[in-house]
Amino acid sequence: MPARNPLTPTFVDRVRRALRPGWTRSLLLRRLCAGFLLVVAVVAAASGGRQNDLSTVVVANQDLTPGSRLTSADVTTRQVTPDMIPAGAITEPSALTDSTVTGPVRTGEIFTDSRVLSSRLPMDLLGRPDARLVPVKLSDTAIVELLREGDVVDVLSIDESGGDQSARAATVLVKNAVVALVSAPTPVRRTDGSRLALLAMPERDAHTVASATLASPITVVFH
Repeated sequence: MPARNPLTPTFVDRVRRALRPGWTRSLLLRRLCAGFLLVVAVVAAASGGRQNDLSTVVVANQDLTPGSRLTSADVTTRQVTPDMIPAGAITEPSALTDSTVTGPVRTGEIFTDSRVLSSRLPMDLLGRPDARLVPVKLSDTAIVELLREGDVVDVLSIDESGGDQSARAATVLVKNAVVALVSAPTPVRRTDGSRLALLAMPERDAHTVASATLASPITVVFH
């Protein structure tokens, strides 16, 4: 058997050499790793930027009906992007403590200053600083069922002094009042079955309507 030439690589040497990465392969591998790390860094930076852009808003923790008085269990906070924040959004849950909901609110809906009853609500509804809120009990209780927050109505008093219902006269007390709140039905209804509507109107008209409700039945005309 001839002696093996020591300069001739063995089978094991050939396998090791084939598995050993060459300069070109190493360079390609390094570039691939560098590209992957760069993509990861860009994604992380973009994600971090979005997180930094988020703002806190107060949302409803459950469905709410008009007239509901808010408690801490009714609200929660949520992080949203700036493009999702409506004008007048509430950012602190404490700002809603003991506030009253002015309209139906769905779970997850962002609270705004126009969705709750506050000292600023009449001014927001009418756009004038002398706006006031007046509670009105309508003579026809069926009309209350038709009223919705934001409706614009004229307020009329009905003169019943003549006794003849067909000849009763109506006096326009105020025009363009805005419905701010309609009281929700209660399990135990009032003896006369009535519900109240809270109307926003200028201060002078508010005093006139408040006085008229003590003496005459009140009704409204929808716009």
